[in-house]
Amino acid sequence: MRCDGRPWGVLAAVTKGLLILWAVPGQGGRSPLAPTVQQTQALVRLMAEDAQELFTFYLKCQGEPFSSEADKLCNPAGIFFPTFRVNRTSERKEVMVAMYKLFAFLNASLGNITRDQEELNPMAKELLERLHNTTKTTRGLISNLTCLLCKNYNIFQVDVRYGDSSKGKSAFKKKQQGCQVLRKYVQVIGQAARVLLPHLSPS
Repeated sequence: MRCDGRPWGVLAAVTKGLLILWAVPGQGGRSPLAPTVQQTQALVRLMAEDAQELFTFYLKCQGEPFSSEADKLCNPAGIFFPTFRVNRTSERKEVMVAMYKLFAFLNASLGNITRDQEELNPMAKELLERLHNTTKTTRGLISNLTCLLCKNYNIFQVDVRYGDSSKGKSAFKKKQQGCQVLRKYVQVIGQAARVLLPHLSPS
């Protein structure tokens, strides 16, 4: 597996179709199709299936010592990441708010990571493609969740705390922050997909 390998297209192709169907404005004067919890869960599930592969590929592209010391260097204990305390028995409203906070944070973090990798690994075309496509999917989820919160619960604003910017940090610290965020993402996105399962019945 090379960092400058062929562009990654499987999740990109699938999520492109999902986002066209659920996240873009309507055409011809018609209203956009309202997203559903089922559609949101499908996007979360796709991200969960890809998260570990994205993390593994990221590590490979950073080189040593990240490839061999991931457990030590990528331990996310020292970074901020939104607390995801909801579970399968939580109220749907609580789950949707927690999901929004998670993906709003992730969208900003992916922006930081992508910017850093464009600077540090400009030839890592497949990694950059993976990051861009994960960001697109995340933005689609934010769009869906915004619509669901407004339509079902009259919630028009959610307070979100974001992580630290990597601007001004050393190359090593930028790489480390990226791998810490992505490792935590692997842990939390699987939980998010499981939490959504009991909430798939129509509202």
